[in-house]
Amino acid sequence: MKPKALRVAFALTLALSMVLTACSTVQKPPVQTDSASGEGLTFITGNEQGTYYRFGGVLAGKISDTTETKLHTIPSGGSKENIEALQSGKAQVGFTQSDVLGYAYDGTRLFKEKADDISVVAQLYKEQVQIVTMNPKLRSVSDLKGKSVSIGASGSGVYFNAIDVLEAYGITEKDISPTYQSFSDSVDALQSGKIDAAFVVAGAPTSAISGLAATTNVYLIGLDDEHIDKLIEASPQYSKVTVSKKTYNTPSDINTVAVGAVLTVRDDLPEEDVYNIISGIYENLGSITAAHSKGSELNLDTAASVVGIPYHKGAARYYSEKGITVNVK
Repeated sequence: MKPKALRVAFALTLALSMVLTACSTVQKPPVQTDSASGEGLTFITGNEQGTYYRFGGVLAGKISDTTETKLHTIPSGGSKENIEALQSGKAQVGFTQSDVLGYAYDGTRLFKEKADDISVVAQLYKEQVQIVTMNPKLRSVSDLKGKSVSIGASGSGVYFNAIDVLEAYGITEKDISPTYQSFSDSVDALQSGKIDAAFVVAGAPTSAISGLAATTNVYLIGLDDEHIDKLIEASPQYSKVTVSKKTYNTPSDINTVAVGAVLTVRDDLPEEDVYNIISGIYENLGSITAAHSKGSELNLDTAASVVGIPYHKGAARYYSEKGITVNVK
């Protein structure tokens, strides 16, 4: 064979070998960057009218500005979708409700299989169960019987929160006329009179509710102590909280329950990236608070308070520097 022909044959053989090697070694989506956008790690948040999306943008911006780890946010349908996105590699960082994270890790309720390939970075703040109405005559959860009520997207964390609250009052899904809507769709339906009330589970103030309150009178339906105690006894992931009347200019403060907003990551995210994520947040609390009111609720005691689900090693390293020990895999 002539030298030129030998060189061509060798080049073709080498190219074919590289293709076969690449095909045989692809196992999981890359975690270092979002190859589709080239913008760094993908941080999946929540509905564009919810706290996850707005606050997530603030956190991503601060982390990207102050560390070597770059994040960009995308909206989502909520906690269940976020966990599935983390597992599939669509996202590397995501928000989840603490109760939904527990369901995922145990493989119960929303999840048929255990999501044991994700880790905790921090619990950030409380997400209040807010039952919103424009009808001042609806004062108690008991008043929702026979009413049209949005209880969150089917199978979402909000849906299960709504079911838990209703059950505490002896109300089933069949006792109401349920709709299964996002925050923004629920607000639109309230405004047009298509529904009587809506469950919104997010950090208060929530943009969707604030927008409605800016143009009309809104009311929050509170939970009484007897039923709060009953709910917490049945589902310890809840805690009692108060939503101030100043939040949406409502007639009075109301008591309700809350779950935690937890920042989670894929297990295989590099330790240095996770360290940058948590340090980028907790070393910049002043500027984060100036940009979003939820920043005032951030503290390391709350951040390290998740039990039953391990923290990522990168987060644990940061906590250790602050004299805090958390559980890791």
